[in-house]
Amino acid sequence: MSGQIMWGKFLTMTALIMGGAYVLMTVTTPTEEQLYARLSPDLQRKVDAVRAARENPSKVKEQLQEASDSNKIVWAEDQQSQKLKK
Repeated sequence: MSGQIMWGKFLTMTALIMGGAYVLMTVTTPTEEQLYARLSPDLQRKVDAVRAARENPSKVKEQLQEASDSNKIVWAEDQQSQKLKK
């Protein structure tokens, strides 16, 4: 009997460890509001800008629509502008 595992004790201990880890994770992980409040003002402005861009994706949709209507290569503009800057 000494070589066998006590399954009941094993399962109980496993459940306690997993449950304790989950409780510890939920207690120590900040919410989105807490995380936002701890950010510096310049990072808060960046987060606000990203959130505003996500709420209003019409500009990106318009650019994609214009690109799909024309026969231009979309990424070629970046390459040409980089060559002109050099």
